Amino acid sequence: MAENNDNTMIRLIGLVLLVGGAGFAYWGYQMSHSFASNISRAFTGSLPDAVMYRYIGGAISGVAGLFLLAKK
Repeated sequence: MAENNDNTMIRLIGLVLLVGGAGFAYWGYQMSHSFASNISRAFTGSLPDAVMYRYIGGAISGVAGLFLLAKK
């Protein structure tokens, strides 16, 4: 019985990480199209660090969530 509860908790954490990762990636996408981001990109040629942090955090969280959901 306790093993089933642990497995359910791991899957729940995996789902939260997956949804949170998608949220962070979307937040970064929205930030990449902001006025300040476009000005920064015009002068530096690259995305601002805040956008990249959200993309990277979203990717890491999403991969960790997928791993936990796929784990048996």
